Amino acid sequence: MMTKHFAKHKKAIAAATAAALLTSIALPGHAATPASALVMAWNVDAISTFDPAQVGEVVTNELLQNTCDSLVDFDPKDESKVVPLLAKSWDVSEDRKQITFHLNEGMKFPSGEAATAKELAWSMQRVVMLGYGNAATLTEYGFTKDTVKDRIVAKDDNTLVLTLDNPYPTNLILQAIGANRVSALLDQATLTKNEVNGDFGNKYLATNTACVGPYKLVQWNAGESIVLQANDDYYGKAAKLKRVLIRHVAEPGTQRLLLQKGDVDIARDLSPDDLADLDGKPGLKVERVLKPQLFFWTFNALDPVFKDEKVRLAMRYLIDYDGLGKSVMKYLGVPRASFAQLGATGALDAEQGQPFKLDIEKAKALLTEAGYPNGFEANVLIGTLPHSAPIAQSIQQNASKVGVKLNLERMANSQLFARIRSREFQTGMLAWQTSVPDAHGNASRLIYNPDNRPEAKLTQIPAWRSAYQNEDFNKRIKEALLEGDPEKRNQIYYQLQKDTMQQGPSAIMFQMYNILGISDKVQNWTWNGFRVYYDMASK
Repeated sequence: MMTKHFAKHKKAIAAATAAALLTSIALPGHAATPASALVMAWNVDAISTFDPAQVGEVVTNELLQNTCDSLVDFDPKDESKVVPLLAKSWDVSEDRKQITFHLNEGMKFPSGEAATAKELAWSMQRVVMLGYGNAATLTEYGFTKDTVKDRIVAKDDNTLVLTLDNPYPTNLILQAIGANRVSALLDQATLTKNEVNGDFGNKYLATNTACVGPYKLVQWNAGESIVLQANDDYYGKAAKLKRVLIRHVAEPGTQRLLLQKGDVDIARDLSPDDLADLDGKPGLKVERVLKPQLFFWTFNALDPVFKDEKVRLAMRYLIDYDGLGKSVMKYLGVPRASFAQLGATGALDAEQGQPFKLDIEKAKALLTEAGYPNGFEANVLIGTLPHSAPIAQSIQQNASKVGVKLNLERMANSQLFARIRSREFQTGMLAWQTSVPDAHGNASRLIYNPDNRPEAKLTQIPAWRSAYQNEDFNKRIKEALLEGDPEKRNQIYYQLQKDTMQQGPSAIMFQMYNILGISDKVQNWTWNGFRVYYDMASK
């Protein structure tokens, strides 16, 4: 009893200390961040839950990657490779249909309880049983509600066995499942204790984390702040900085000022003008890495106008890829029209993956063919990303030249995602980030749609959100997934990219950089296209 009380008291002190630190950095005139903490200014209004079974936002995924370890990890120096994390090693059967993971021994949850393969099996089964969007990460590889308890099994406390229904490429499984949030090791006892109406602790995870990782969430004030604190009982190498403090700051200009004053160490959502202003300033630097995130304009195929592929193609010719790439997106991304990101296995090169240019006459001709010679009126939903509005306004001006009136509606990112996921839109602009360096990652989400029925609610599949289903494309994606010849597999993806640029549900516009302004006080900032490693940073 005394031990529980002390642990609870210790946790309360830690949370209060972290909250005090966060408050202190917001005071006017403060020009030094805590030596033991990493302080970031970031637009985090998209956060709605911390449940690995449900999270779909890039912001929350980054936080989960630093609080909830997965089975394996992307190599910080080479994102095409995976390295041990929860699993210290693994064996693959000759038929490639079974992977046996050997976990680290002596792992503990932040609660102090032992963390074993049994909790991990439950955690992964839970994702499928809940059936939220991230269930697709497992169901596409044959795990169903009926089979998951037999196909994801804890052989003993330190051994987890995955049995697949087909001989998928092993590296793809390691990337797609092993390095994904769906293999987070959750505290079954805590979540069961906080279960509400059989929700596997889903409501509890809306505002908490309960998993094994270098940090734990100790404070989240929606729309205000987040505090992560290093786990004392972490099985791996201890984080160099004890806390990560995140201030929700929506305006890029305000983020820049906070960074220049020394109130924050890192600013995450800077505009090209802000980045240009910071670039080369003493004590500050700009860092970026190309990430597997695509910014696109998506069209709802349930809409009588946008169900026509000629209309969707016409919209692509209203985008000034080159002009926007040299202005609004100068620091933020590179023009890209293909669904397969640069650097992915099976991706078209930079030239073939971006065949479009602004062509008002071409757009006009396509609209005339589609029966809209005088254009039409449509709504465009956009969020609070700094580049969303200028890109939308540029397209709005070009569209007016062919009689298309685009009405822009700006809203918080969380509201934008909710509208898109519920199919309550005509068109919308947002980003999507895959979790694997393979063409299948985006093909399986941006193009593949296994069930177009509204009641399917495949909210983490953008093709479903757009009510777009092409059976030929579905067939080719399945074929590529199981093709054993690497070159034949690549050829399938090459042609699929070319075809979907003409017929697909979205006009992909840019592949994004992960870019930030950072103080030179921060050392060893480590990231690649798929991960940001808070625990490696130091001061």
